[in-house]
Amino acid sequence: MRSITAINRSELRILLIQIREEASTRQEELESFARFSGLSVEQFRILNLFDVIGDSSKEGAQDGTEDSSAELDLAVLEGIDAVYVGGSSEASVMQPQQYPFVPSTEALLRHCIEIKLPVFCSCFGHQLAAQALGVEIVRDEADFEMGTLPISLTDAAAKDPLYRDTPDNFMAVSVHRERAVAVPAGCTALAYTSACNHSFKVDGAPFWTTQFHPEVSMSILIKRLTIFKDKYTDGDDHLQKVLDSAVETPESNGLLKKFVDRVLIGGEGRD
Repeated sequence: MRSITAINRSELRILLIQIREEASTRQEELESFARFSGLSVEQFRILNLFDVIGDSSKEGAQDGTEDSSAELDLAVLEGIDAVYVGGSSEASVMQPQQYPFVPSTEALLRHCIEIKLPVFCSCFGHQLAAQALGVEIVRDEADFEMGTLPISLTDAAAKDPLYRDTPDNFMAVSVHRERAVAVPAGCTALAYTSACNHSFKVDGAPFWTTQFHPEVSMSILIKRLTIFKDKYTDGDDHLQKVLDSAVETPESNGLLKKFVDRVLIGGEGRD
């Protein structure tokens, strides 16, 4: 972690924690986070959890517990100004035996809170952070959120560095079968739908989460759902219905640049 001094945008270095196996989605996610943050892809260091610790259900793993005690080296944070955690259509925070990177990444996120390293967690990252802070995650086999939908803001959002000028009921991309049942203790709820909390900030630390995807636009949603349609839809007709109802999500996409401008460069929200 670098000291908090005046940092120019071009000097920022971001650690992007990915939980992706599909090659084109890995690259698209990196490019999307960079684009909506107003940064270049060269400013990102990638830590793909499947590459580092892996999936213990795959051939060669031993009894599904091969790496269950593996830890992430905290050296990955050296020279880093912030950590992003992306989404995943190929893992579950509810299955740490199959995905042994889950507990080790939770420990890394708790360490980031302790040292007050800025963090932004999206979708899978939101669930990972919530679970790391003691909240139960549940899975919806049916009637889960999918597509673009309006996100409501709490009263606390009016004073938050990222949300203070974001309109209520802004549109965002949300595709997830799993969700946190509550907001962790010591955190402030910022956004929600009737189904679940969609955003919280850790009190006293520059650590934000979103269940929705601020790094995903309508066009990216179309690409991702087409790739992962078997995981989320009941066939081509269902997929087309979701895509036909999709709209642009500029307010959601703007949150990442606010995180860079106001938190990483401007120093807001660190206390």
